[in-house]
Amino acid sequence: MTYHLAGDSTVAPMKAAEEPMSGWGHALSAFVDAPVRNLAFGGATTESFIESGSWDLLISEVEAGDTVVIQFGHNDQKHPELLASRGGYRDRLRRFVDETRDRGATAVLCTSVARRWFDGDSLTPTHGDYPNAVRDLAHELDVPLIDLTVFTTWLYEDLGVAASARLFSHFAPGETSAWPDGLVDDTHFRFEGAKKVAAFVARSLRAIERRDGDQPARGSLLVS
Repeated sequence: MTYHLAGDSTVAPMKAAEEPMSGWGHALSAFVDAPVRNLAFGGATTESFIESGSWDLLISEVEAGDTVVIQFGHNDQKHPELLASRGGYRDRLRRFVDETRDRGATAVLCTSVARRWFDGDSLTPTHGDYPNAVRDLAHELDVPLIDLTVFTTWLYEDLGVAASARLFSHFAPGETSAWPDGLVDDTHFRFEGAKKVAAFVARSLRAIERRDGDQPARGSLLVS
């Protein structure tokens, strides 16, 4: 069995020139007992993942019994005409699920990880209707759901404003050669943050696999 990952920069492998900035997919192999094949890339939308050939490349190597984990939304929301939450975005996610199932594999939908935008002690939601569109599609198609929007919102608020910053690409001048003048980025994780999310994804995947073994109801919300 192999885990195949489709997504954007918040999932993508770490680039050597950007270390220690990392997507959670880069850290996943440390928390699961099966190979991880991560085709996520920075700036990806559901549309560009198809147009770049990345989806065809991913699905071509999916075998029966594998799992395909899908997380988009950060960049799709920037293209509301083509990729509306209840339009093109949903339609392309549906295609990914259908083609995964055609291969005899399990599709897992994820809502987007939250951006670290605080208003006082509470996080400001930034993804609009996109997380709800994923939740509704998971319910409609009876697909397992990992609600990373809910989990990361809880995680950042539980840590608080100061401590949660240590999960993200906040680099002081001279701290890393990738950004010699420093960086404050509340969207992309540093490796420590990527590991926190990956550990939760791995735990959720194990729960999905146990439930599948017992023939459970799907489309369920996994947040702990």
